[in-house]
Amino acid sequence: MPEQDKETPTSSGIVLDETTGQRHVPSSTRADGTKRREIRIRPGYQPPEDVKVYRNRSAAAWQTRGKGGVPGAEGLATGDNNQSVNTASNKNAKRREAKKKAKAEEQPEEDEKQTEAANATDSKAEVTEQALDPDAEKEKKARNLKKKLRQARDLREKKDKGESLLPEQLAKIIKINELIRELDTLGFDGDGESKSTA
Repeated sequence: MPEQDKETPTSSGIVLDETTGQRHVPSSTRADGTKRREIRIRPGYQPPEDVKVYRNRSAAAWQTRGKGGVPGAEGLATGDNNQSVNTASNKNAKRREAKKKAKAEEQPEEDEKQTEAANATDSKAEVTEQALDPDAEKEKKARNLKKKLRQARDLREKKDKGESLLPEQLAKIIKINELIRELDTLGFDGDGESKSTA
């Protein structure tokens, strides 16, 4: 074992002398040809290069994650466990198929009754919605346009007072006339009031 230590110096270059048991940095030759002398190392001294960096267990586990191989590959290697699992899953699969067949036989009659009832209620609901839709949609659109018009007029007042506005806000101010026109086509005046009541 000491022979290996002598042959393989540490990262700082320290070698253990097998005869005396002392550690030293061996002599070497510089680039200009002069010789560097051997440096003895005190017993117990460990240079910073040789100090192992402390590594947290969880950090080490985090770095080695994913090197464990393919998940589930161990189960494939053992045949006995796999065979018992297969027999159980086969039984379960047969049970599931039997339940599906039983439900399939019972459901066609129930499905027909349910679809007929659902179609009848849907058709009634559609007729009432269609009757209410034009007026409701018109009111909803008018409320939305009134809100936009109010916001645009508020922005115009801010601009008149001298406040700086964003480009989007200026675009809203420009669209005031367009909003009034849309309200007019819906049957409302510029203030958002219905023309029939005015």
